[in-house]
Amino acid sequence: MNVKTVNDREATAERLLRSSLDHSYEPSIDIDWEAPLSDGTWGMPPHRVSLYGTELWDGLTEEQRRTLSVHEVCSIARIGLWFEIILMQMLLRYAYDRDPRRQHIQYALTEIADECRHSIMFAKMTERYGVPDYAPRRITHELGRFFKTVAYGPAMFAGTLFVEEILDQLQREAMRDDTVQPLTRMVNRIHVTEEARHVRYAREELTRIMPKTNAAQRALARYLSARVAFVVARNLIHRDVYKSVGIDPAVGHKVALANPHHQEMLLWSARKLVPFLREQKLIGGPSEVLWRKAHLV
Repeated sequence: MNVKTVNDREATAERLLRSSLDHSYEPSIDIDWEAPLSDGTWGMPPHRVSLYGTELWDGLTEEQRRTLSVHEVCSIARIGLWFEIILMQMLLRYAYDRDPRRQHIQYALTEIADECRHSIMFAKMTERYGVPDYAPRRITHELGRFFKTVAYGPAMFAGTLFVEEILDQLQREAMRDDTVQPLTRMVNRIHVTEEARHVRYAREELTRIMPKTNAAQRALARYLSARVAFVVARNLIHRDVYKSVGIDPAVGHKVALANPHHQEMLLWSARKLVPFLREQKLIGGPSEVLWRKAHLV
């Protein structure tokens, strides 16, 4: 996305606000949370489960594989919920310093409202599936606190894009898969529809900001973006999910990290975002090693 092709900030915000009125959901109403779960379906497509293709996977029954898929989709939703709470705090700080009469800022507030509903939706989905709370570990939780405090401008929008676009790729695939549990598919459909606006907002804003940054600001944004990408990629699948099928968490975690199928999934999920961030000069230099260690480039 070239800066010359980016629409006027207010014009973009006006379109996004109109779209929000026409194409938004209220998950508490639009999802039947009391509907029975469908037997014989998956939480996510089986080839996206972290152990797919390994000896551990071969040793699981079909029912255990489906169980693990449910726990993993809830783990992914939980890391998404964690970051959405971070994003809401960053957007509130962003809006706090700006003129609320501007449609650009009114859309930021609208996005906060969307993310609030998404967080509740993810929480209700994991509750409905009856899985544990796969909250990030303490160190990850505290890194999130640090990031939301120091990130601004390029790092804020780049970090947001990473989490939103990774989830978007996984959810777009799953929502079209008839073997996936209807509850997962409906949650994904809502999230994909509304996150498309958030991605547009963040991409255009990042493209406007980057030409105005100096070398030091770009270096900081590169590092913070790389750190977010690494932490989120490593925490998409909580190691405790393997307990659900009788696998030691440390063993399951180690096998998943080394699994070529899981590594390919991470690379696939970032395939549309990475070229854009390179174009914006937000991937490169010493911090690129974190992207490579996370199997994202």
